[in-house]
Amino acid sequence: MFFPHLHLHRLSLAAEPAIAAAAASAVSAAFAPPAAVHRFINPAGLYDPAPHGYSHVALAEGALRWVQVAGQGGEGPDGALPADFGAQVDQALANLQTALAAAGAQPAHVLKLTLLIVDHSEARLARVSAAVRRVWGTLPPPACTLIPVPRLALDGMRFEIDAMAAVPLPPPAPAAWADPLASFASAGRRGRGA
Repeated sequence: MFFPHLHLHRLSLAAEPAIAAAAASAVSAAFAPPAAVHRFINPAGLYDPAPHGYSHVALAEGALRWVQVAGQGGEGPDGALPADFGAQVDQALANLQTALAAAGAQPAHVLKLTLLIVDHSEARLARVSAAVRRVWGTLPPPACTLIPVPRLALDGMRFEIDAMAAVPLPPPAPAAWADPLASFASAGRRGRGA
């Protein structure tokens, strides 16, 4: 068929890489996951939980890797369990940080803690709250549930802590999206006898 008013224009070779780069950038922006954000909220109408070292609500949004850490007790690397409640709390928090680090996480990524305390009392709560505040420092503390229990897995075990964390994932590299377009542009130049 003949179309007398249809004119096809070829792009100059100099313009093709710029167009490919712009297209790659647009594709990357369209498909890149949003940056991860952690937020901790203490809504009006609920008491201030800061003295106890936790927040009422924790949110994570964006591209994340979820990390679930099993209950960590006060056992040292050799499996020995100290008799002192405070020593168990300190070791359990150290164990929690070791487990988080193995998954590429840190306390800032923790959204939720669950605390299990044998023979719970206000004095034990104060000891645990102080230890949690030391680990989190000036970071917003995670949401937390404390459960008094009659016993834990091991004889003499008085404290256990588990955690849920969300680690932000880096955005995909723009080059990953640009490669197919760059290959297409170079194939067009080769096809013209270049």
